[in-house]
Amino acid sequence: MADRDPKMDADVDTAEEAGRSAFVPVKPFELVVFGATGDLARRKLLPSLYHRYCDGQIPKNSRIIGVSRSDLSRKDFIKLVEDSYHEFEEDPDLDKHCFAEFASMLDYVSIDVTKKDADWTELEARLDGSAELIRIFYLAMPPRLFVQIAQGLQGAGLAHDKSRVVLEKPLGKDFASADEINEGVGRVFDENRIYRIDHYLGKETVQNLMVLRFGNILLEPLWNSRAIEHIEITVAESIGVGGRGGYYDSSGALRDMVQNHLLQLLCLTTMEPPASIDADDLRTEKIKVLRALKPVTAADVKETTVRAQYVRGQVDGETVQDYLSDVDADASKTESFVAIHTEIQNWRWAGVPIYIRSGKRMASRRSEIVIQFRPVPHSIFGDSTKVDPNKLVIRLQPDEAVTLWMEIKEPGAGGLRLKTLPLNLSYADNFTVRYPDAYERLLLDVVRGNLSLFMRRDEVEAAWRWVDGIIDAWEEVDQRISLYPAGSDGPDAAHFMLKQLGDAWSEA
Repeated sequence: MADRDPKMDADVDTAEEAGRSAFVPVKPFELVVFGATGDLARRKLLPSLYHRYCDGQIPKNSRIIGVSRSDLSRKDFIKLVEDSYHEFEEDPDLDKHCFAEFASMLDYVSIDVTKKDADWTELEARLDGSAELIRIFYLAMPPRLFVQIAQGLQGAGLAHDKSRVVLEKPLGKDFASADEINEGVGRVFDENRIYRIDHYLGKETVQNLMVLRFGNILLEPLWNSRAIEHIEITVAESIGVGGRGGYYDSSGALRDMVQNHLLQLLCLTTMEPPASIDADDLRTEKIKVLRALKPVTAADVKETTVRAQYVRGQVDGETVQDYLSDVDADASKTESFVAIHTEIQNWRWAGVPIYIRSGKRMASRRSEIVIQFRPVPHSIFGDSTKVDPNKLVIRLQPDEAVTLWMEIKEPGAGGLRLKTLPLNLSYADNFTVRYPDAYERLLLDVVRGNLSLFMRRDEVEAAWRWVDGIIDAWEEVDQRISLYPAGSDGPDAAHFMLKQLGDAWSEA
């Protein structure tokens, strides 16, 4: 299956062009953001487009059209974008001249896409009539509306041959619903025009993971079961469910985080070297990992998974309420924390434990991949001298960094003493320029027609098959929900699961 339509080839920047500028401009485009007054658009999408415009990547004759059912004028929408930037950006100072130019590209149309008889004529009137202009529809909407919006665009004649659609996660709630979405959207847009987005894949450190593995001969010969003892992937959040209580209680940590974010990180960490960085080569190697994941069944689900909810506790010195209060429910079997012990059943990784966990109201916000290497086969320093095994930590947030922990001699006389110290590549310390947010990179990759950082249909469906197996096993054995205090490192059951295997979770 080819990833790129020949018509899109001209949209992809060449290496020669990339060498001339840190930020290569894209071709003019029109972007329609459905859900433009929602949280994602206000926090991420619109500020990302503003930054890319100010850095000279977006041509002035591009168009950005917000769509939602809110009754706003164009002026109201521009004010909303400006106010949102001040509210959510770490650097709230706008470049007034740059924002004025950026605002000239903005427009707004009110459409209630929840109605099957929605009127698309005003949107059609605002769009450029040329079938040659790159046209992107970003669906920052609940997934249940994806097919309906795609059909509406098709019925209005807006989904021309150069149009592309971006689907936000979660793509469904199980394999069956994901398959239904893929089928429905696929009847309107070809596979090579569907961009299933996971913003984790746009993070700098995730990008650097491939460079670390495949650009350095130092690491790749050790990237296997002979040198690595276990792999650990953690995505922890200190926040609760916030205003997403209704959605979250019907989803949970397994569907919300593991099925997409954590499994994508696992794929990039463990996949075989692709033939190239072209989209299909990368995604073909990722699908191999997903298909090799050891299934979780009712026979072993209690020993290999933990599901839990947070209860009242202390976070950053403040008392916070429990999960049930946050979702306004008397009872719930939805997990706000999940931990899983799995394996990849292939030659490279056979026998290597893989631990993944994700939770809300944890002690701190952090996302990291830990590669725990095996101990040296024999210590020459005597029984009294402890030799800690090497550890590679790839931190995605809050501060992106790559740290390799190694043994060195502690300076001084009086005997040989070892000390474990890090070789640290901190992005903040080593790169003084502002580097783009994940959405900034991914949005412009859609314009370029580059599918490398987006999920293919078979990837999504393979991930859902594995996750569905866990959910089915939980239901079959009626696996109980453990509890953990808000502000902790998770439930005792998750620590006990690793202790039984002679391991422990890495500390923050």
